[in-house]
Amino acid sequence: MIGNQLWRLAKHSAVYGMGAVVARLIGVFLLPVVTRYLTRADVGAVETLMSLTVVLVIVLRMGISMAFFRFYFDAEDDAGRTTVVRTSFWFTMVMATVGLVIGSILATQISHVLFATDSRANLVRAALVLLWAQMNYEQLTSLFRVEERSVSYVAATLANVIITVAATILLVAVWHEGAIGVIVGNFTGTLVVYFVLLAYRRFQLGLEFDRGLFRQMQRFGLPLVPSGLALWVIDLSDRFFLIHIKGLPETGVYSVGVRISTAILLVLIALRTAWPAFAFSIKDDDEAKRTYGFVLTYVLYLCCWLSLALSLLAPWLVRLLATPRFYRAEEVVPLLVFGGTAFIGFNVMSIGIGRAKKTQFNWVVTGAAALVNIGLNLLLIPPYGMIGAAVSTLLAYLVMFFGMTIRAQQVFPVPYQWKRIALAAAAAVALTVLGKSLDVPLAGAVLLSAVYPLILLPLGFYLPVELRRLRGLVFSAR
Repeated sequence: MIGNQLWRLAKHSAVYGMGAVVARLIGVFLLPVVTRYLTRADVGAVETLMSLTVVLVIVLRMGISMAFFRFYFDAEDDAGRTTVVRTSFWFTMVMATVGLVIGSILATQISHVLFATDSRANLVRAALVLLWAQMNYEQLTSLFRVEERSVSYVAATLANVIITVAATILLVAVWHEGAIGVIVGNFTGTLVVYFVLLAYRRFQLGLEFDRGLFRQMQRFGLPLVPSGLALWVIDLSDRFFLIHIKGLPETGVYSVGVRISTAILLVLIALRTAWPAFAFSIKDDDEAKRTYGFVLTYVLYLCCWLSLALSLLAPWLVRLLATPRFYRAEEVVPLLVFGGTAFIGFNVMSIGIGRAKKTQFNWVVTGAAALVNIGLNLLLIPPYGMIGAAVSTLLAYLVMFFGMTIRAQQVFPVPYQWKRIALAAAAAVALTVLGKSLDVPLAGAVLLSAVYPLILLPLGFYLPVELRRLRGLVFSAR
């Protein structure tokens, strides 16, 4: 039964992952356009606002996005599920509009706080339109996720990406609109696909808002708001302090390293897209616990392997995708990708709290991590610049992962496979340190990345049943 559950998660995650891979790769391949036509300061400003909008989406949703998945699967019939859909839709629409209006009024002040200048107020306003588009688009596409229509979800994603890329190239490379062209290009694709989906879903989106249901969803989601604010601090504070301590050029270089390291987030995007609907759809608690334990092991194994490869290949990736002004960005990639792995583990671990509907103390975990992040940024950025920012991010995500582990095990204990997780992480870190210390060439980086699964074999990572299945796959291939 566990095998069947894992196969279902893997199948949908793989489909979501293919869409995420295409979306992210196209975004990465836009780097030559962005770095050629934008200054380092412009790149830093765009990346900062992108990060701000992503996290503000989480805050303005007030936890309703996660409550949507939990209550959708709690509903007993189609009428109940439709009520959940409509209540979530109208709440999201109102909150997105409020964020757009208030943010546009305060755009000058936001520009001054983030960039110490009022001249980027229009760039802030463009980012707020992107915020509105993302919130409403993601609410509609979440319907594909609960319906487990991963192919339809990916089709919408790819249409969004294609339109976005075409618009961005036109605005930046042809019409020379600079930084604002990057952001306008991003929300153009999102808005076009959103309005198509709005017409497609029009029969499900009637004028219905269940206040009783909404209060229940609020009790579930509101405790996630402080947690969302803490995540905002962790995600944005490194660039905020870099801007004000080291300047926009250093932030621009760091942002290219962030863009390279987001390849690890392909796993997070694929998993987070499939994970809530999958995890909450398992009705039996004992079956859920067994499944969750294996999911964490396999996810961290994959992420550690990918982190190793990205860390060792970072110098060539940066040189392939950016101009010489940004080559130093490869220095922060190893720290950021292993931090991303810890963040992915945090997301897997937190599902137990959502299942138990005991979200009221999530803010303690993320709040502690945010304080660690701020303190380390103030301590490490002045002497070490972007390296200090990357170290701060890594340690904050580790605090989040271990803190969420303690809390989740209190409310929904799961038999996680800690020895195997420790072996997977230690082997990946050791090979990364070895490759960096020896300054291996490209062939050496590829070789060290390729031998990672084999290194784990004598360490006893694999279970007997996994070894038998691997042998069966080898024999079948032969």
